[in-house]
Amino acid sequence: MTLDKLKRGEWGEVLQVKGEGMTRLRMLEMGIVPGTEIQLRKAAPLGDPIEIGLRGYVLTIRRNDARLIDIRRRMR
Repeated sequence: MTLDKLKRGEWGEVLQVKGEGMTRLRMLEMGIVPGTEIQLRKAAPLGDPIEIGLRGYVLTIRRNDARLIDIRRRMR
């Protein structure tokens, strides 16, 4: 499944970051790398952008970018 499918408050583990070029590199540089636990904290009223929590900080990304991140849902 991909990150954009998580519901508010749910956790997942990053399995793979897809995409090419600068978009993929930017996500990797922000710490979205395989093995990272990530939480969907909230979404804007129309669903875009979304706010995620990882590695002790909060990050806002576009839903289209979240579709490039494969995750495994985790119970916490």
